[in-house]
Amino acid sequence: MRWENLSDGPRGAAADAALFGADAVTTRTDTPGFRGITFHEIRAKSIVNRVPGASRMPFEWTVNPYRGCTHACVYCFARKTHSYLDLDTGLGFDSQIVVKVNAPELLRHRLASPRWHGEHIAMGTNVDCYQRAEGRYALMPGIIEALRDHANPFSILTKGTLILRDLDLLRQAAAVTDVGISVSVGFVDEQLWRTVEPGTPAPGRRLEVVRTLSEHGIGCGVLMAPVIPFLGDHPDQLRATVRAIAEAGATSVTPLALHLRPGAREWFMAWLAQEHPHLVRRYERLYADGAYAPKWYQRRITRHVHELAREFGIGPARAGAARRVPEPKQAPPAPEGTQLTLL
Repeated sequence: MRWENLSDGPRGAAADAALFGADAVTTRTDTPGFRGITFHEIRAKSIVNRVPGASRMPFEWTVNPYRGCTHACVYCFARKTHSYLDLDTGLGFDSQIVVKVNAPELLRHRLASPRWHGEHIAMGTNVDCYQRAEGRYALMPGIIEALRDHANPFSILTKGTLILRDLDLLRQAAAVTDVGISVSVGFVDEQLWRTVEPGTPAPGRRLEVVRTLSEHGIGCGVLMAPVIPFLGDHPDQLRATVRAIAEAGATSVTPLALHLRPGAREWFMAWLAQEHPHLVRRYERLYADGAYAPKWYQRRITRHVHELAREFGIGPARAGAARRVPEPKQAPPAPEGTQLTLL
């Protein structure tokens, strides 16, 4: 199943620039090593964004150098944002990537402004800033350098192994400000990974990122997300995942059950109907009240994972753990059943 592009036909450069909120747009469809991927290179007008409803989140400001994501996770909540650009939320989200080529210079300018007061900046909260496109465009080194030079606290959430390219910069930044790194690993089942996260590095490779960061003195937590009902939530699967996270040296593990916002819901349910048709009715019942799984389900998953974390000794006080870089400011504990939408 796919969504057709919502535009009526080719647009002029001026129309594209207006749509993308940019001064100019260069579209590339023949990039070596990225067959089937279209890059829309833009010179954005802004890069630091305030989070809607920030009072409910552990961060208030974000930087997203890309829109769209070749990770192609079938459940990605950010799919809906592509519709704002007149692009489809299915295959278009996976293959039409907007690249803010001037992101580092925009950020440096913002951090130097007298109106900026050094607030924490979160990255990877919409689409992954270390998706494959970053290997071509290399925007993150300039972004981290700007944050380092202004001693501005920040955090990164990623499924990408490319973050290790910037290890030295992360260590430099951690020497002058608070840096929080989290890697997303919802499960270690490779068969499930191949079908729901086809463009991402394997879970084991992501856990190697956790291990490497820890060995170099940068504490790294794991966002165990999403826990996918009926496919990744069996007690044996949860145990195997938490065990692997602990063995990688994670400082913490935070489980989040799958949520299905509009845009993501349609795409995920189409995938489910094709791959696991016997589960469609169970999902319709489980998510009958909206985007989030019922509170009883979320509580059950959270309780089980936390029990396993205690069993395997995950936490800041792990014996022999590397020096832990301070994590970003945390929000007050959320009511039971509340999920942070970080993926």
